[in-house]
Amino acid sequence: MDLYLTALLQGLCLSVMALGIFLTLKIFNIPDITTDGSYTLGAAMGALMLTSDMPLVFSFLLVLTSGAVAGMCTGLIHTKLKIDPLLSGILVMTGLYSINLTIMGRSNIPLIGVETLFNQFELIDNLNFNTLIVLSVIILLFILIITYVLKSDYGITMRATGQSENMVKALGANTDSVKIMGLAFANALTACSGFLMAQFQGFSDINMGIGIVIVGLGSVIIAGTIIHWFEIQSIVISLLLVCFGAIIFQFALAFTLSMGVDPTLLKLTTALFVLAIVSLPHLQLRRRLS
Repeated sequence: MDLYLTALLQGLCLSVMALGIFLTLKIFNIPDITTDGSYTLGAAMGALMLTSDMPLVFSFLLVLTSGAVAGMCTGLIHTKLKIDPLLSGILVMTGLYSINLTIMGRSNIPLIGVETLFNQFELIDNLNFNTLIVLSVIILLFILIITYVLKSDYGITMRATGQSENMVKALGANTDSVKIMGLAFANALTACSGFLMAQFQGFSDINMGIGIVIVGLGSVIIAGTIIHWFEIQSIVISLLLVCFGAIIFQFALAFTLSMGVDPTLLKLTTALFVLAIVSLPHLQLRRRLS
């Protein structure tokens, strides 16, 4: 039972990152690999601030800012230097590894005995359920903010840019700035996810972001499949499903571990699980056509 509760809490931490992936992949149609670097950046920056006894609010804002800057770098490389977005993300992600290592000063920063978000807001005695409440509130706030942004005039321009960039350009909008701001917003969310995960697991590690983009993509694909099946149009429900996808993803990994699979095969299991999710809609389409 504790394994699945831990999976639920990890899924909630990662759902913030999945929301960022949703923005880049579904709104801008950009596969943003910066995620691997900005996730660790959030954890590294947050761990450094918390162990330096910085106020939690200041640490949180600095984490969001650092993630946004990383996203802006990817956006600038893509839009101003006309480099493929996938390569732009890989370049920034690679550079962030050295930056993260410099920020941390070592490969791992433990947060044992440090005042974190989860023990500062102690609403109930049970630590796990207290963490569940805090994470739920944070995610709901992010969902409300993203929904508000996407429904605003700027958000409609963002969505239109992803669907028909040439049309938006013809209407006089600056699609480059829209993309840069969108990537900044998405990576700020990703950095926040790393910050939350570092506090939850009690340490920040230089390698914690490696392959994390697969988890985000898997979560968004799970949500996208459900949205497609039920033809959901609501932005709020779509965002909730993205968070649900992140939780389902972690539950699947927890189930795999509970079946006795060697933890060293977890990355392979993750890749196979994403492959199964990606293949599912196409297999169903083939059945209908046949």
